[in-house]
Amino acid sequence: MHDEPESQASESRFQTRIGDVVVRQLTEEDLSGASEIDVSESGDIVFKSIGGDIHPEKENWARPRWDADDWRRNINRWAARMRFDVALGVFCEKRLVGLASLRYRLTKDTAQVVSLHVSRDYRRRGIATRLLKELMRLAQKNGARRLYVSATPSESAVGFYRSEGFVPTKHVNKELFDLEPEDIHMIRVL
Repeated sequence: MHDEPESQASESRFQTRIGDVVVRQLTEEDLSGASEIDVSESGDIVFKSIGGDIHPEKENWARPRWDADDWRRNINRWAARMRFDVALGVFCEKRLVGLASLRYRLTKDTAQVVSLHVSRDYRRRGIATRLLKELMRLAQKNGARRLYVSATPSESAVGFYRSEGFVPTKHVNKELFDLEPEDIHMIRVL
């Protein structure tokens, strides 16, 4: 994570309760608990982007649960290549069950959702929506007018972002597209 200006650091360190879970800004030490998050998922529909339009296609796919090494590699990749500025976590008791990270400046007026994951057994409880709303708040506070995401092409991920007001973009960020060409690149006006 990158250092935040002092005013941002004090204001953005927060904690809030949603039902039986707590959302708060993560420390680097907290990130070691990410391996508790079960990212496994499967489906039979994936989306393909063709000229900025997306089309569903029948295709069986699966993402296995990540182990500690997988999480470490992904967090390091997000920090190095996508340069996230803040990470948020959702805790149930002391267990990390959700994680989201944000890059304040993908471009002059666009922030980026770098990651958003909710553990399999905590999905469909509004946790991802709450994390996204907090990312949007932080992005706006830091001057962004748009939010960009490179979404896994799964029906659930694309459906979630579309339900939150994201639309596929024809103007993909070249750096992110080169890193994740199969993803569905989407944008939302804040």
